[in-house]
Amino acid sequence: MTDSLAVSVIVPLFNEEENMSILQSELRAALAGVDHEIIFVDDGSIDRTAERVEKAPNVRVIRFAKNGGQSAAIYAGLQAANGAVAVLIDGDLQNDPVDIPRLLAEIFRGADLVCGYRARRKDTLVKRLTSRIANAVRSRFTKDGVRDTGCTLKAMRRECVSALVPFKGMHRFIPALIKAAGYRLVEIPVAHRPRRFGQSKYGLGNRALRATIDMFGVRWLLSRRLNYKIRES
Repeated sequence: MTDSLAVSVIVPLFNEEENMSILQSELRAALAGVDHEIIFVDDGSIDRTAERVEKAPNVRVIRFAKNGGQSAAIYAGLQAANGAVAVLIDGDLQNDPVDIPRLLAEIFRGADLVCGYRARRKDTLVKRLTSRIANAVRSRFTKDGVRDTGCTLKAMRRECVSALVPFKGMHRFIPALIKAAGYRLVEIPVAHRPRRFGQSKYGLGNRALRATIDMFGVRWLLSRRLNYKIRES
């Protein structure tokens, strides 16, 4: 890989104090034998999420002064990462850390970005249908070819981070931005578990309009991307 840490795992958190002990235990088991760091990004939690993080030499916590949103938490974590490969995973226990080695295996086979898709979602029928429609529309407009951009579980080579543009809602368009920059993308099915503690922080009604506006913005951005090659002398 490189002389830097092999893998940086970025975990955005917002009021997930009840999940922290289980999450860290699962991450340690999944990453056993892998040179790694874990970066928890506390997105302005108003509970004891940050205090519940177990300290370790390879564990860091970034704390926002106030809630900045999932995209801000992910982007800040990626900017702070030292690893040759960055892994994104939710902090609500619905993503299963046991899938991380499978994502890394695809990176080692040559993929630049590996996106997990939830083959058997453990959500309400309304949420599943809404997500399916939104994914179909988004994929058609951005041409990313990804079936489940709402699945946070992803792995990417460090150089892919330079293709990302920081804006609210960016996390939904990570595949589109990275693929448009010429990187190779693959998808694999991953587990999805019911939420055990707390409740979803992102309702359907408060994101549909913003996601639609973002989609048109990203479509415009991709159409205006600079495209050139240096001529060899």
